Amino acid sequence: MASAPSDPRPVVGRLDSSGRLVDADPELAALQTEAGSHLGEQLALPQIAAIARLARKLGVPVTRAACVAGAEQDVELWVSAVPDGDGVALSLQRWTFRAPAGPRLTSLVPPDQAAASASGASGEWSADDELRLVAVGAGLADLLGIAPEAAARQPLTKIFRLEEDEDGDMPLVAALASRRDFIGQRARVRGGETVLLLSGEVVITADGGFAGFTGRAVAEQAPVAEVPATTSAASAALDNAIDEALRTPLGRIIASADRIVERSDGPLRADYATYASDISSAARHLLSVIRAMNEAPGQERDRLDLAALVADACSLFETEAEARGIAIAAELGAPLHARGEPRGVVQILVNLIGNALRHSPEDGVVAVSFERSGGQVMVHVADQGPGIEPADQQRIFERFEQATAGEGGTGLGLAISLRLARAMGGDIGLVSAPGQGARFTLSLAAV
Repeated sequence: MASAPSDPRPVVGRLDSSGRLVDADPELAALQTEAGSHLGEQLALPQIAAIARLARKLGVPVTRAACVAGAEQDVELWVSAVPDGDGVALSLQRWTFRAPAGPRLTSLVPPDQAAASASGASGEWSADDELRLVAVGAGLADLLGIAPEAAARQPLTKIFRLEEDEDGDMPLVAALASRRDFIGQRARVRGGETVLLLSGEVVITADGGFAGFTGRAVAEQAPVAEVPATTSAASAALDNAIDEALRTPLGRIIASADRIVERSDGPLRADYATYASDISSAARHLLSVIRAMNEAPGQERDRLDLAALVADACSLFETEAEARGIAIAAELGAPLHARGEPRGVVQILVNLIGNALRHSPEDGVVAVSFERSGGQVMVHVADQGPGIEPADQQRIFERFEQATAGEGGTGLGLAISLRLARAMGGDIGLVSAPGQGARFTLSLAAV
């Protein structure tokens, strides 16, 4: 296990032009080994590697704080990266060890899912080739109200009533017939109203035979609300098509990421588990946004901290911003409370910050600032891009519209953001002029 240096001298190392760690003091070499790599191979410490890439790209020394995942604990330290010929010289100081951090993007996880996870409303299961349960995890057993050992050797269909999906199919039955993995099997707990979604992977014997499935059961999401009657038939059909095209792939991403987080397939580096948690949280958030495209505006609004949500949204763009040498300057400080729905606010911020990054020049700055005035709390997101023509400033808030054709994206981000903001009693404003960048403002009621 890596340990802090025994004296206050910096721990040094060097990367070559391909990002390989070619020289390192023992402490840095130990971190590289714990991350699954070795001296002479690609640096396997993502935050340090990102700082080194930025220094090499800008051609100037870069010093930043970083957190590195060790085998059993995290290490917080200061990293100095100095371009050195074709490589980068590293200097690591101020090592502090702490327990592994939990998911960074907690505000993106829906409250009902967080509660379900905390109460064990999901869990592992495995069944043999005749769908007799071999094992039931403690979380799933608690949800079913049975002891784990009581479920052993019970037919899976005695515990669950399998239900057809919207196409009339049963994914588990089809997977059993074809000996393949499956996801999205609706299963209603017998004697109750609880509905779970089962996913499973094929288990193969040593001689290549089929031995059953091992998988997970998670609580089903709330159904998508019907499209309001005022929406045109064409728009409703398009929204439903988007929902259907993305919902299943996102479900697979979430299930896979959750398995990584829980280390269901064996030991895993701590930083990989953290990244998987971010992926799972962001995918759940995106799934909620897709549903929001069809939902009628909700009326429930919570007291939220805009500063904390801005921090969550900015964290999603750290890697992209560093790769392009763009600074995200956010005035984070004391809590700033407003009335709104947390996931909706984060989605708006993600759209606004993402747009600002996309239109900013390399080495530019995206400025995120706050203002409180007249019972309103405002978040300003300003870029140094080419600006927006006055004639386009209303049009870009409409679906499938962009200020410049062919610039990438779908033209849906601002339309969804405006819809979400107004559903929370807020609004989005824009101040821009050609050649002077753009500043978008999210306004919400202060509390």
